[in-house]
Amino acid sequence: MSDFDQLYRFLIDRAHVRGQLVRLQDSLTEIVHSQEYPVQIQRLLSEMAAATSMLTAILKFEGEISLQIQSKGPVNYAVINASHNQTMRGVARWDQSLPSLPDSLEALLSQAVLVITITPDKGERYQGVVALDKPTLAECLESYFAQSEQLPTKIMLMTDMRDPEQVKAAGMLLQVLPEDASQSALSRGNEFEHLVKLGETLSEEEMFSLPVSDILYRLYHQEKVELFSPQPVRFSCTCSRERTANALRNVDKTELLQIIAEDGAVNMNCQYCHAEYRFDEIDIEAIHAGNFESSAAKQ
Repeated sequence: MSDFDQLYRFLIDRAHVRGQLVRLQDSLTEIVHSQEYPVQIQRLLSEMAAATSMLTAILKFEGEISLQIQSKGPVNYAVINASHNQTMRGVARWDQSLPSLPDSLEALLSQAVLVITITPDKGERYQGVVALDKPTLAECLESYFAQSEQLPTKIMLMTDMRDPEQVKAAGMLLQVLPEDASQSALSRGNEFEHLVKLGETLSEEEMFSLPVSDILYRLYHQEKVELFSPQPVRFSCTCSRERTANALRNVDKTELLQIIAEDGAVNMNCQYCHAEYRFDEIDIEAIHAGNFESSAAKQ
């Protein structure tokens, strides 16, 4: 089994630190190649995908989580949606009139915020907003955990863009477990910083070439590391003919029938997977009468 498109959880027992390590390849293909994205946007979406995958494992819930960037810079919007069972999708919008895009995050985004939305299957929806005012996405996410969870957290995000047809992304997250009475915050903090410094010695070449078990041994062979069974990560879009019909229910029927008169049908295209859904006059009448029966097939 390939170590790619897998999320690994691990626990460093003595230091009371939990970790996540994810490497993505095939699961990124539908995201970064859904449009003719410049390499800078492919890199941004890849980092966001790795980060989102790890966040779904840290947050104990069943449901969905999204990382959404809103910006006034060359990239004005980017989002990755993921579920607790590690399915994800994503899209970005940028100023296509520009001849080229800058490479740095700070130049790519301007007056930007990162909106983290957690939507559990049961319970209330939660939303947090983080300023994208640091050089890297990883540092901005660390600020989120410092503010919201108040737990020391280290996030490392890497991308391999050498093969445009097989873009790769990886991430590793270390986080101190909630403190208990058996260990002081000072000693725990010192141990965590030591583990972080060891993690920072990991090169991109090692991250993308070594088996995950070898990576953890290379970094933490002096620690007792418990590595759990991986969880597969894959691309999946949640669009459907029924969901699209529900959206059309909020559009004035007269307007929809006028589109049909001019174009022959109302054609809807999913921005994530580009599935197309076609609705004729009978469909529109049924949608607004509340008795539309959807087909499971994408048209």
